[in-house]
Amino acid sequence: MLGAGALASLALWALSGCTALPAAPEPAAAASAVLSQPLAPQWRSPWPEVGVVAPAPTPATPPSADLAQWWLAFDDPHLSRLIGQALQAHTSVRSAQAALQQARALDAVGAAAQGPQVQATASGQRAQVGSASAASAWRAGLDATWELDWFGQRQQARAATAAEARAAAAQVAQAQVSVAAEVALTFFEWRLQQQRWVVAQRRLALQEEFVQIVGWRLQAGLMSSQDLEQARLNLAQLRATLPDIEAAQGQAEAALALLTGRSPQSALDLPAAGPIPSPGLELARTIPADTLRQRPDVQRAQERLSSAAARVAQADAARLPTLALGGTLDWRSPRVSDLFDPAALTRTLLLRLSASLFDGGAARAQLQAQQAALEQSRLELEAAVLTALREVEHALLALQASAQRLQHVQQAADAAAATEALALLRLTSGLIDYRIWLETRQNLLSAQYELSAARAAWSADHVRLYKALGGGWSADKPQAALPEPHDPA
Repeated sequence: MLGAGALASLALWALSGCTALPAAPEPAAAASAVLSQPLAPQWRSPWPEVGVVAPAPTPATPPSADLAQWWLAFDDPHLSRLIGQALQAHTSVRSAQAALQQARALDAVGAAAQGPQVQATASGQRAQVGSASAASAWRAGLDATWELDWFGQRQQARAATAAEARAAAAQVAQAQVSVAAEVALTFFEWRLQQQRWVVAQRRLALQEEFVQIVGWRLQAGLMSSQDLEQARLNLAQLRATLPDIEAAQGQAEAALALLTGRSPQSALDLPAAGPIPSPGLELARTIPADTLRQRPDVQRAQERLSSAAARVAQADAARLPTLALGGTLDWRSPRVSDLFDPAALTRTLLLRLSASLFDGGAARAQLQAQQAALEQSRLELEAAVLTALREVEHALLALQASAQRLQHVQQAADAAAATEALALLRLTSGLIDYRIWLETRQNLLSAQYELSAARAAWSADHVRLYKALGGGWSADKPQAALPEPHDPA
């Protein structure tokens, strides 16, 4: 039987004869190579005065707390409260948080596997053969094993589970970004339907008054029955729009309830009416190209690439011999009272070297599978970056278009207000008919609703931009303001 010295010599000889592992792929370098390609040159802002192109990408940093909570810049306490409730109660956020807990627990399992393992055993038996006296046997022992991580197999496995835990954390952030944006967009739609209801009620009141005036003038012989029927037709058409507006408002309220973890019938404790929130001037001014690194989906893809790279190194190390140390303390005695007597103790020290001589190519196939998974993760990261570029580009273009449209609609609303004021002055002077003033008044109400819709679209496009950017970013350099629509007096 070989002694301990011979076993140690054999282990060192076997390990020294192993072929050195190729350099494991560096996850950070692989991710940086992908992230650096689509940025800077392709980044284009639709505003020349805002077209700041960032230099070469730097390591990602999380957005500041203020910018991460972009909804605070809308200065609407009801919106902030709804988003806060949704971030706590929405099922997608809670599901992602549960997945994060699972990933962290699996990472803890991997960390524990790197150290020694100790087990305690105890047993007792009593046996009788034929007519012989019964005999008892009692045993207690401690078994300790420690597989030395010579080639980093367990270390790479731990690196993979740690990266998977970080990817799960990024998934939680992605769910929060999506939920916050969805709540804001639904809130703006709900406010817009409120504005639409107010305008419809005002137009309805005007038309009811006009029908009454036409009836009086018909009795006086100043208007015909056809004029009265036409006025009644217009009134009926206006009333027909009310159910659709009420339904749209109710649908938006139900959507907000679901987003905040309530049933659709739950009351949200919101005011009956209010203005559509507008973003502050500090929002969306200049966008560094490195902002893409703050997107949770890009961070998640990068962590998955890191995990895949670690799995490749783990599979490569698994093809090499393993060395384990072990030892036991074993107490055996026919009587329990003598079980822990020094004479009943057996000590064992084990040095185990194992290597696969033939596995039918399973280890090589496993390595190839992990290498293919690494390439897949690299392509997924590249796709995530390209998707981020496309979404931000589209959001910027949409924001530019909505800002320009809001300016034009504001001009139209100002013109409609001036026209209505002049028509009212001429009506009181007896220079025009009531129908002419009514038409200008209806046009003004329509222009006011179009202005509300344009403001809602402008605010919504800000939200879509922040969603595309992953919730916020930091910019240290001086920033030029976006085209700001004229605020009506």
